Amino acid sequence: MLLWLRQYRRPLLAGDITAGIVVAMMMVPQGMAYALVAGLPPVVGIYASILPPVLYALFGSSMTQSVGPMAIVSLMTAAALAPLADPGSSLYIVLAAQLAFISGLVLLLCGVLRLGFMASFLSRPVISGFSNGAAILIIWGQITPLLGATLPHWHTPSLVLGLSGLLFLWLAKRYLSRLLQRCGLNQVAADVGARLAPMALVLAGIALVAYGGLEAMGVQTTGHVPSGLPGLNLATSGAHWRTLLSPALLIAFIIFLMSMSAAQTLAQKRGEKLHTNRELLGLGAANVASALSGGFPVTGSISRSAVNFQAGANTPLASIITAGLLALALVAPTGWLALLPLPVLAATIIFAVSSLLDWDTLKLSWRYDRSDALALLATTAGVLVLGVEAGVVIGVLLSMGTLIWRASRPHIAVLGRIPNSEHFRNVERYEAQTLPDVLLLRIDAGLFFGNVEAVTERVEDELRGHPTARHLVLVLSAVNQIDSTALLGLIELNSTLSKRGISLNLAEVKGPVMDRLRQSSLLHDLSGKLYLSTALAMDDLSGEKA
Repeated sequence: MLLWLRQYRRPLLAGDITAGIVVAMMMVPQGMAYALVAGLPPVVGIYASILPPVLYALFGSSMTQSVGPMAIVSLMTAAALAPLADPGSSLYIVLAAQLAFISGLVLLLCGVLRLGFMASFLSRPVISGFSNGAAILIIWGQITPLLGATLPHWHTPSLVLGLSGLLFLWLAKRYLSRLLQRCGLNQVAADVGARLAPMALVLAGIALVAYGGLEAMGVQTTGHVPSGLPGLNLATSGAHWRTLLSPALLIAFIIFLMSMSAAQTLAQKRGEKLHTNRELLGLGAANVASALSGGFPVTGSISRSAVNFQAGANTPLASIITAGLLALALVAPTGWLALLPLPVLAATIIFAVSSLLDWDTLKLSWRYDRSDALALLATTAGVLVLGVEAGVVIGVLLSMGTLIWRASRPHIAVLGRIPNSEHFRNVERYEAQTLPDVLLLRIDAGLFFGNVEAVTERVEDELRGHPTARHLVLVLSAVNQIDSTALLGLIELNSTLSKRGISLNLAEVKGPVMDRLRQSSLLHDLSGKLYLSTALAMDDLSGEKA
């Protein structure tokens, strides 16, 4: 813990200060926007951006991860709390903090139990499908504030303001970096400047309300934003602990998943090593801190972390500086924030979450593996039709189900010898030599209870296709494990083949697998032999000298 601080050097400070300032400017509109997505007053988004990054800096392992409100987690918060209380009500705010507290405790417990491997429970296509569904739901939910009224009606000044904001953000993303470079900035500075377009839009929107009379035209604003730092306490509702446990578990899982995705991307660029269990502790502490300061569940943000990285962040001190600046913003008069027009805030939300829409993964999966593509589409549909929590469950089930389905149908190849060599390859892919009385089968997966029956059936099918075979050689070079059920299956296969006058032989058995097989009766009762290599088996069974 705090190893980065003990090794801190003065040359790192300039980058950390710059990144801290840039991300603080980004966090003001983003934090307020994601609080609205969660059904909370805008200022709660700033509350959730102060203490959490400080606690993450103490326990986390990423040097450039930016922890705070995030679109998907905000949507999940709203989905979990909407049935329990009216959005924005006192009870709702209490439950949001309580949800963060439970999620934080779950993450801390997982860190103590070293359950970091959970990051592998969702495949990339399923994560993409979940993100797509969540992004669509968030965008749809912002249509009303963007238009200033519900469909098909709209408030014309609000509509013009909101659409103008979207157009500005789109133009800024597409052209602003190049424009800034032409003005003399280097590429990194220009890219960072372009990412501050939402803050510029917010300031412009506030100026239009203050001096352009938009509020008199009926354009809605965020309203009163209380000044001062949040108090440190944990208000809870005793009647809702059990009700919040299930959504808290799902939110904790998504927090870890999204945060690891962001942190790993940046760690690879910096050549750093992440510690998944420390990430769990850091994220858990951050969420407990958010709960104590009146916030809601938080996580690492891919986009915000990227800005932090590009702005020059070298250590978590950058996030601590960001937190300090946000605290100062609340201590100072906050009347200007009350003038922020909701259509502008809706435009920033829509534009921000539109980056979550990932069609490239769908295209790649459709070309490469249709089952992954179908899992992506099913997860998206689950989020849209059944809700966010159901979408998470569907995603986990599809990921695990796809894994089990593939493992239960291992690839098995009939091998033959490449002429004038000791190499053996799949006869369907190479011109390889075989012998009529020897059948070589390579099993390309571990053997366990879920696939041993399929393997046995495939063996029998191949033997029926090779009626002259008197020796079966199972090449186990790709088999890393044989469980008890698979062992019993091999023992039964050995007995069955022996009665039919066919010997069962094993070749290229790995050391750890061999160590376990020696504890069984299979090797003793084997009707054939155990061979170090496939070439030795072929030579011996064909009567040739090795």
